[in-house]
Amino acid sequence: MAHEVKGHCLCGAVQFSGTWVDDALRACHCGQCRRWSGHVWAAAGVRDLQVSGPVRWFDSSQVAERGFCTECGSALFWKRRDGTEVDVAAGALDQPTGLTLEAHIFVADKGDYYLIGDGLPQWPQEAPE
Repeated sequence: MAHEVKGHCLCGAVQFSGTWVDDALRACHCGQCRRWSGHVWAAAGVRDLQVSGPVRWFDSSQVAERGFCTECGSALFWKRRDGTEVDVAAGALDQPTGLTLEAHIFVADKGDYYLIGDGLPQWPQEAPE
């Protein structure tokens, strides 16, 4: 899937575009993603990401950084320090996205206040390559 993606934050101060790496939309249930998003982080990989506007990058771990709008606080991006692609929040994408949720990752760390009942694959940690 090599088509362009576009999106923006809640207030519109941050605009972004890029090209899908693939159409693999996954929901992450790890503790950091739950705190970052307020529930579950759903994102897909984008390459050649072009961003305009006030983004701040937060060092969330030794492995990754997270980007958000400094105006409205929208959680927008997650990237590995050693990677070339950026995971973009599904909720910040302009529609139609062309994406379909394919799996749940880090379900061993999911919140105790919900069940996952959609029948999609669930991985205790990261999805196997």
